Amino acid sequence: MSVFASLVEQLADLLRPLFGLSAAAAAIIAFTALVRLLVHPLSRAAARGQKARAALQPRIAELRRKHGKNPEKLQKAVMELHAEEKVSPLSGCLPSLLQLPAFFLLYHLFSSGSIGGEPNALLTHQLLDAPLGGRWADALADGGAFGGAGVVYLGLFAVVAVVAYFSYRLSRRMTEASAATAGTPGAGADPQVPGAAAMGGVMKVMPFMSFFTLVTVAVVPLAAALYVVTSTTWSVIERSVLYR
Repeated sequence: MSVFASLVEQLADLLRPLFGLSAAAAAIIAFTALVRLLVHPLSRAAARGQKARAALQPRIAELRRKHGKNPEKLQKAVMELHAEEKVSPLSGCLPSLLQLPAFFLLYHLFSSGSIGGEPNALLTHQLLDAPLGGRWADALADGGAFGGAGVVYLGLFAVVAVVAYFSYRLSRRMTEASAATAGTPGAGADPQVPGAAAMGGVMKVMPFMSFFTLVTVAVVPLAAALYVVTSTTWSVIERSVLYR
């Protein structure tokens, strides 16, 4: 973790002429963008997989009509179709899973009072008047919702709310398009594919998941909240381009 802390400090030093006391916050945003750039090829692959799965829905519907009375044969036929077309029903999860280590690293880094036996200098950095190691509860206790730190959080909440709204609309549109392609209102992942039932459940709640970001921003250290807000904003823009 000390290596990562040193990296953030060095990046903040580079950005200090532009961002002053908020350089560490800018460094976290830049770090998040770098992580998303590294994961972007997987996101593109996931988008291609989603489109490929949507293209297979008419053929899967035909298999249902043909083998509907024999569930085992139907499942085998659907699995063979996915294998033949080299389409994985779970490929879309990988980009999100690979981002989790970066989030937890930031969370731990800005929740620790010391690093390598030395005081954690990163906790002295701020975004405007809000300490990067602080939480919304700390801001409310020190000046209230409209105090210096409180206003920073209100700004973040406003950004998250706007991003969540657009993410909700995008997810609903993608879900409805998938159902229309399958020819079944409200259709989700194919139940004959192992693991797809769970994916179908995720797809149903996905339109609402972006709003949970508001809760995350409220309870994690501000540095981790910046990562979440930046990554969520990136996701919405990326998905709107890749899934158009």
